[in-house]
Amino acid sequence: MYNEEDYLQLSGIQHFCFCRRQWALIHLEQQWEENVLTAHGRHIHERVHEEGTHDLRSGIWTLRGLQVHSAKLGLSGTCDAVEFVPSEQGITLFERPGKWLVRPVEYKNGTVKVNDCDRLQVTAQAMCLEEMLCCSVPEAHIFYHKIRRREKIPITEDLRQAVARMTEEMHRYTRAGHTPSVKPTEKCKSCSLQNICLPQMLKAAKKQSVSDYLTSALKEETF
Repeated sequence: MYNEEDYLQLSGIQHFCFCRRQWALIHLEQQWEENVLTAHGRHIHERVHEEGTHDLRSGIWTLRGLQVHSAKLGLSGTCDAVEFVPSEQGITLFERPGKWLVRPVEYKNGTVKVNDCDRLQVTAQAMCLEEMLCCSVPEAHIFYHKIRRREKIPITEDLRQAVARMTEEMHRYTRAGHTPSVKPTEKCKSCSLQNICLPQMLKAAKKQSVSDYLTSALKEETF
């Protein structure tokens, strides 16, 4: 169990899965730059939260901007939306008749990804909701704005274990105050922090000293 002062941002799960160095730059060093992708994503989240705190449509009750946390994981954050779906297998809610299944919904800018970055984020949300509401959350949804389609995410044991491993690793980096170096890849080109991270320098440092790299870079600028 973690104390509240040790909670990490739940949204960091996605950053950590994408790149551990990116996560550390954002969450440990408090560095941030926007590009077109991150600005569009931020706008989508703001629009979702502006639609109202709750509504009831087609029998599904939706809460937006719900604050969640987990003492077991040491995480806290905000769900874009949490849907409560009528079901006899669900839980009872205060001042709401019937029983309800709980389903977090995350809104993303792009399209369905090959990796699990987005899926791990909603899995962490589901695990927080389970701990807070003493219930089971069997699935979550991700709505991708670019293709205007939802992806249904079964909350599997593999995803749960991956979240647990990653959050434990995030806490270790946080306690050590350590920003890891990583091997530059193609995904660096789409990262908004590439001018802060300087992946070219990381790559060059494996072949030559940082001072030699900087000297050669300054020579190139001269010409």
